Amino acid sequence: MGTPSNYALRLPRSLKAGAEQAAREDGATLNQFIVSAVAEKLAALKTADYFAQRAPRGDLEAALATLSRVGGQEPAPEDRR
Repeated sequence: MGTPSNYALRLPRSLKAGAEQAAREDGATLNQFIVSAVAEKLAALKTADYFAQRAPRGDLEAALATLSRVGGQEPAPEDRR
């Protein structure tokens, strides 16, 4: 993690109360909860962008053909349910 920086965050009271409760239930501070929430959102945005960039290179027909192939072996006993 880089050098921390400060940002005065204005939250509606209801959101702050909900975030505080969630942080308590998670055993974290409000600051840790907010940092984690921002990190999760950034990761989700980055992941969505990654797949959006890769999608045009995909080949749906090839993927469906791969999924429809019949396997040549029975599942291992530990894989059966």
